[in-house]
Amino acid sequence: MLRTLWRLSRGSRLRPWRSPYLRWRIETFSGLHADQITFRDFWVFVWRRRRDLARYLKWASTEGRPAEGRNPYRFPSDPHP
Repeated sequence: MLRTLWRLSRGSRLRPWRSPYLRWRIETFSGLHADQITFRDFWVFVWRRRRDLARYLKWASTEGRPAEGRNPYRFPSDPHP
């Protein structure tokens, strides 16, 4: 999960409330306008939604990796393993 959080906050790791991606995610989830999200708004949202955010990070960390034993660059109809 921490690897996913690190990847998602790229470019704004020390100031995550300034990350365009994280602002966009907050906007789509809560309805707050991304341009109006302040330091306080960001941390209030994170604190109130910490369980949802943990669940999302857990899901995102499993979605980013291919299934074990599968080659992500091979088509299922490929005859060679």
